[in-house]
Amino acid sequence: MLAVLSQRRVAIIVVLLMTIGWVIYLISTARKTYVPGSELEIAPNRKPYYDDGAMEGPRLTRFLWWAFVTMAILAVGLPAYWLREPFRQQGKGFDRGVAYFHDTSVKRGKELFEASPGDPPTPREPHFGCENCHGKEGVGGVAAYNVSDPLNPDAPPKAVQWVAPALNTVMLRFRPEEVKTIIVYGRPQTPMPPWGVDGGGPMNDQQVNDLIEYLKSIVLPSDKVKADNLAQYGADGQKLFEGFCARCHTQGFSYGEPGVPGGGAYGPSLTGGSTLRQFPAPDKQVSWISETAPFGKAYGARGISKGAMPHFGAMLTPEQIQAIVDYERGLP
Repeated sequence: MLAVLSQRRVAIIVVLLMTIGWVIYLISTARKTYVPGSELEIAPNRKPYYDDGAMEGPRLTRFLWWAFVTMAILAVGLPAYWLREPFRQQGKGFDRGVAYFHDTSVKRGKELFEASPGDPPTPREPHFGCENCHGKEGVGGVAAYNVSDPLNPDAPPKAVQWVAPALNTVMLRFRPEEVKTIIVYGRPQTPMPPWGVDGGGPMNDQQVNDLIEYLKSIVLPSDKVKADNLAQYGADGQKLFEGFCARCHTQGFSYGEPGVPGGGAYGPSLTGGSTLRQFPAPDKQVSWISETAPFGKAYGARGISKGAMPHFGAMLTPEQIQAIVDYERGLP
């Protein structure tokens, strides 16, 4: 922090000195009067200059020495700077380097996540209010939403309270690039709107990255999350499915009106033998739930990952994941 502040002070001083110098130059030149024809005597190319002996003698030697000194400074200074750079990036001493920029990014992301203290939000420090749905520090919450019936498009939308997921574990179940996709493009037909400029939202790329850095900073330890989930759900496949899978794979589960278990919603249907067809070998389904696959990579029987399926290997024990697999493979 001290190094950054010093750098700012030096920059301000340099700008002030340059500004003062330009003002002095303009004042001094404005005060000079020009008389037509005077350029014959005062023009630089009209003034007598050094003869060849003076130009190629001590004067030339002096300038060559200055050039040598400057070259020596560059020859020594650049390697010295290069040798010091890794330590600067690691935040050694007063120059915190990358650590400073990371801390600043987390701070900006926190401001974006928080609800705006005023209305409208201030342009310099925007607050997009993620905590209004996901709770303070991402502990989870609810969002008001209007649900329409695709089978009855003439019916008026129904107001529901949609359970918004906790975000203090989102980095345990999604890769950073997957979280970025969710933020930028949202979740269609859910309360999660697109926030990134590419998705039609208000956040630029820097703001999205800052928000992700904040989400990384509030993530809970994996061991603690596993212990809490083990205490809450045990190895009950149905309870685990409802706690971690149903919000995507069961219509209406997120707002308290669940339909057919595993019948499909945001995620595909797991009923009617579809799970067995997609994963003929149970161990492949265990791997999919534990790790999933990066965007565009293959999984199961000719499946191609869209980067939308969370992985639960950092949140659930192997026994719990096996219990989910057994439950899903037994759905009618």
